[in-house]
Amino acid sequence: MGLDLQNIPRRRNLSKEEFLREYFHPKKPVIIEDLTRDWPAYQKWDFGYFREKAGDIEVPLYDGKPAKGRENSHGPAMKIPFKDYIDILKKGPTDLRMFFFNLLQNCPELIKDFKYPDLGIKFFKKLPVLFVGGEGAKVVMHYDMDLANNLHFNFVGEKRVVLYPPDQTGLLYKVPYSIVSMEIIDMDKPDLKKYPALAKARGYEARLKHGEALYIPSSWWHFIKYETPSLSLTLRSLPRSPKKIAEVLNNLIIVRNFDNIMRKLKGQRWIDYKNRLAIKRTHRNAGMEK
Repeated sequence: MGLDLQNIPRRRNLSKEEFLREYFHPKKPVIIEDLTRDWPAYQKWDFGYFREKAGDIEVPLYDGKPAKGRENSHGPAMKIPFKDYIDILKKGPTDLRMFFFNLLQNCPELIKDFKYPDLGIKFFKKLPVLFVGGEGAKVVMHYDMDLANNLHFNFVGEKRVVLYPPDQTGLLYKVPYSIVSMEIIDMDKPDLKKYPALAKARGYEARLKHGEALYIPSSWWHFIKYETPSLSLTLRSLPRSPKKIAEVLNNLIIVRNFDNIMRKLKGQRWIDYKNRLAIKRTHRNAGMEK
């Protein structure tokens, strides 16, 4: 018994009308294989190019260790020049990741290497962001706090992506007062004896290669494993409905701040309490209560 995952559809020559009708409005993921073929980035973007263009920029790196006690859950493990991080990536497996590196702020000349696709959606052009990871690095199952619709363009290496729609949230061991699943669960090889509800959840998976674009709909859960050192660009389309905007504000202002306060007050006891509650609620949702 394993996870119930189906392949994410793959398309070429996808028109704006087809994208809106078949994927954006129904909120379904899709991989568009040929969206970047006429971008300069398709030919240029590799680690050597970024060493040349952004090597001296100091970047924050994050590891795969869950925050404990009163530690800041969003704090970087270290800050080093991008070129030194590239050296680490080339040496072998590492869990060090760089995420949400804003190209506009840090390396604006690279903006000319890509285009905002004409897919009928409005992109937030102040936030083109890079994600980089070493071989074997993993991103915990989560959904984005800003509930953006994302186009995730993979370059350089290969990564595995697992997605779940919002209606599967009750089976994913969601941690209360957060946007993540339990960090102890390895979604690459989950222990289904310990976390059996995952076997009931229905999701999607894909392996992204150079130049491929993955559409991740708003509020969808995603887990990522870097099969090789990889660099990706994400372009975001922010929610516009009053309901979604209210949910985003609640996430940013109330939920996150409350969780940070409780973490500082109670430390590890708060984390352990949330994890117990995540298991209890998930098993109740799955009809597995003892």
